[in-house]
Amino acid sequence: MAKPKPIIEIVTYGIHTKWDADAKALPKIKTFTNHIPLELDIEFGFIVNIKRAKNQQVRYCIYHPDIPDEDGIPMPPFDGEEYIRSNDWDFYLGDT
Repeated sequence: MAKPKPIIEIVTYGIHTKWDADAKALPKIKTFTNHIPLELDIEFGFIVNIKRAKNQQVRYCIYHPDIPDEDGIPMPPFDGEEYIRSNDWDFYLGDT
């Protein structure tokens, strides 16, 4: 029998409340948008729901297009991997 394919759905995208990486709760959506204003400390990103993929791995990458760091050097991409911990899993990927 063929293994069922994962179901992936974008739940939110845009401006979110501040994310606490140590908390279990994901940030809440403030505004659904594709346009992020140039403001300090604005939290933006998206939440994706993945079903039927427990123990699989998801890889992510945030590319900062020539955004300088504190020293004026363009920031490198931020990437990583996460294990999907349940068969109905929400994942937040965002930046400030």
